[in-house]
Amino acid sequence: MKLYYTPPDDEVFEEMKREAIKLWRTYDDTYGYATEKVNRIKDIKNIEDNFMYIVAMFDPFNQQKLANKVSEKTKKEVQKRLEGSFSLFAWA
Repeated sequence: MKLYYTPPDDEVFEEMKREAIKLWRTYDDTYGYATEKVNRIKDIKNIEDNFMYIVAMFDPFNQQKLANKVSEKTKKEVQKRLEGSFSLFAWA
């Protein structure tokens, strides 16, 4: 599990951050929920487990949507960090 807390390279992190923000912006923001999530992500740095923090903001259904938006390289980074986890299916 130590890898879970290790930042990926900046290219992978920035792709995940960018695609997560795009996905949050597609949701209904009537009560500001999506804006709150975007605000949490937009200035986040590539340290510790922030990469996986972004992934964990989404339920499994929406993780699948996010997985469909990122590159194979980024998917593999998530897969490595989720080995042995029940949510690995979304990133396969």
